[in-house]
Amino acid sequence: MAKKDAPPRWDRKMQQRLARGEAAALGELYDRFASLVHGLAHRVLGDEHAADGITREVFAHVWEHPDAYDPKQGPLRSWVATLTHRLAVQRLRATETEALAQGGRGSTEELERKVRHASVAARADYIVQSMPSPLRAALELAYFQRRDYRQTAADLGVTEDEARRRLRLGLQLLATAHDTGAAPGAPPGYGGAA
Repeated sequence: MAKKDAPPRWDRKMQQRLARGEAAALGELYDRFASLVHGLAHRVLGDEHAADGITREVFAHVWEHPDAYDPKQGPLRSWVATLTHRLAVQRLRATETEALAQGGRGSTEELERKVRHASVAARADYIVQSMPSPLRAALELAYFQRRDYRQTAADLGVTEDEARRRLRLGLQLLATAHDTGAAPGAPPGYGGAA
């Protein structure tokens, strides 16, 4: 494996510490990724209590199965996001299927549409959270403050060409949220449909 393809040192060390059963490592991991996990779960499920449950499940799974993460496959952050997405979608399907079975309104097609919509929204959230801050800042100015590229350039203190480049790249990244072949932020090795 080439030097540039090596997984981040923190990811490798964290995986090793978890495999040794270091409780402090789990606490560190939780501090770093709990808001990501909870946010993705909430985005998929739309329920605070259910997102809390998924957050507990994700960190319990990581603690019980630290060797399930392979640093060569991609960043730990992506693996945790993929695990969160999978568990949240499973919970959403189970909840909605149970509601349908109990005579609730809707159909299996509507359920799958809801799952796809929640998956795309969660993936978009993950992409925005993960993108470099210059890209995120440009998108936030353009979207939330309705600034054009000239105003964005002035606000950020960059050239108009640089503002256009940041906006274009940020939008290209967001466009990948509709890729249904992968979970949020999943690198090629962690793909799989919801």
